[in-house]
Amino acid sequence: MGRLMVLGLAVTVAVAACAVASVAVGRRVRSRRKWRRVLGVLAELEERCATPVGKLKQVVDAMAVEMHAGLASEGGSKLKMLLTFVDRLPNGSEKGTYYALDVGGTNFRVLRVQLGGQRSSILEPHVEQQAIPPHLMTSTSENLFDLIASAIKEFVDRGEDGSKTLVSGRGKLGFTFPFPVKQRSVSSGILIKWTKGFHIEDMVSQVNDTVGTLALGHYHDEDTVAAVIFGTGTNACYWERTDAIIKCQGLLTTSGGMVINMEWGNFWSSHLPRTSYDTDLDSHSSSPNDQGFEKMISGMYLGEVVRRVLLRMSQESDIFGTVPSRLSLPFIFRTPMISAMHEDDSPGLIEVARILKDVLEIPDVPLKVRKLIVKLCNVVTRRAARLAAAGIGGILKKIGRDGSGSITGGRTRTDVKMRRTVVAVEGSLYTSYTMFREYLHEALWEILGEDIAPHVILKVIEDGPGIGAALLAATYSKDSVCG
Repeated sequence: MGRLMVLGLAVTVAVAACAVASVAVGRRVRSRRKWRRVLGVLAELEERCATPVGKLKQVVDAMAVEMHAGLASEGGSKLKMLLTFVDRLPNGSEKGTYYALDVGGTNFRVLRVQLGGQRSSILEPHVEQQAIPPHLMTSTSENLFDLIASAIKEFVDRGEDGSKTLVSGRGKLGFTFPFPVKQRSVSSGILIKWTKGFHIEDMVSQVNDTVGTLALGHYHDEDTVAAVIFGTGTNACYWERTDAIIKCQGLLTTSGGMVINMEWGNFWSSHLPRTSYDTDLDSHSSSPNDQGFEKMISGMYLGEVVRRVLLRMSQESDIFGTVPSRLSLPFIFRTPMISAMHEDDSPGLIEVARILKDVLEIPDVPLKVRKLIVKLCNVVTRRAARLAAAGIGGILKKIGRDGSGSITGGRTRTDVKMRRTVVAVEGSLYTSYTMFREYLHEALWEILGEDIAPHVILKVIEDGPGIGAALLAATYSKDSVCG
């Protein structure tokens, strides 16, 4: 009897153990299935974000064609191709003291620059920065510029040593304005639209920040023919030949060409590798169906794409346990965080864990999830950098600096000899995000090929919008400009 009871108990224990084991196995199976779904999300993203060189060359061609169309007629392209009326660039002979006003998104700077008359002879500029009160960002241009004018007057009156001085004569000031403007002359224009949170009622302005970067780049190196900015936003400008402008718009210039402000953030082509995450981001943005290229390559949006993918992953599986509530907050991931996680080379991805804890308030994220996030950052950033390279390639193709000739009047010229070409680059996305920069260089080399790529140099320019505006003031200081 006792033996039967023991046997029965043993059987019961065995059955219970089997049941527990079965539950554990079931959980592991479900966990593996969920993890496969997460990996499937990443694989699908990687496939849709793919940028083989063939696709990049299609984007290059589309960019060059859109540039021509935008130059040929107003509204002919998503690219605005704005005439800047800057038909001369600094050549290094400029001398004297000049001022610049650089208006940004939340502040403005006033600069004093001394030029020594020799190329690259720029003494250390004196700079003062002042915040723009939020209420003035939605006021009138009169109120905004009353504040700026007062700051400029105080800055000039103080002089170099900070003491009150009496300034004789009229100082020359260059004005950098990082919003799309339709120029009427080199010193006047009409604002097309406010961005960066501004909603001013009226406005007339002058030089775009990308143009200032080109001016400073050309001052240092006469082979500089274009400028691009890769920061929170992105834009590009380049030097266009007079004959192309005359054919397209019948405009005569006083020299061999003019700087064109592309406003390339609005570029769009069916060849761009867009995903459902990009579509959702665009539809929920403050500018739906606008700035499509910028939303795929600029610093403002990389972190948001990563967040949206992570949110879907966490909904597909329990990679974070329950879905973190903070993961539903738009733009909670900024690009410096993406860069730090992407470039974390510590064995345990300590920086990734720290950022996830600080941002999502999740302690102890498993190592395999951290590795997954690094791969995700890589996919999003690599696509952005390679598309940025294709944009540069489009400019080079349009002006005949890619080795294939230039597009003029709808035809391609092949009689232009390849020579040294410099593109001025500014912006923290390029200068501070190593992997973005390396992927961009790699893609540009693939696009141009080993025969052409060595002739194209990307040169970092610091404070182009500020110092470049002062250089343009110097360039035009001896001439009267008709409006």
